[in-house]
Amino acid sequence: MILHVDASSAVPPYEQIREQLHALVEGGVLAAGDRLPPIRQLAGDLGLATNTVQRAYRELEAEGLIESRGRHGTVVLHRAQPTHAPAEVELRSAAESFAREAHASGAALDDVLGTVRAAFLRIAATGPGLTPREGAR
Repeated sequence: MILHVDASSAVPPYEQIREQLHALVEGGVLAAGDRLPPIRQLAGDLGLATNTVQRAYRELEAEGLIESRGRHGTVVLHRAQPTHAPAEVELRSAAESFAREAHASGAALDDVLGTVRAAFLRIAATGPGLTPREGAR
């Protein structure tokens, strides 16, 4: 398992770890019962404080993706039935298309995520069918 933390990113390191592990679980790279690296080991490998990795693990545990079993380590939980509602499938497809285009254009991941985040927040603030100017009326 390879994780990468970009220290120059605006996204906090714990969130970068959480996002990457979440993607590995959801993508099937990490299966139910797979053990995650111990917090101290992962923190050392990434050059981070143990509290940073611990926070990522806590958030993943709160999401129900992993479980800490004390001395027995932290493991990926079995997800009973993945939900693939039509809206989720459509969203994943749109994200995949956008990611391919962004990658092909040479855009950096942090730039792409920042652009999507800004667009999402703009839409959330103005309404889905409105431009920022129309939403301000």
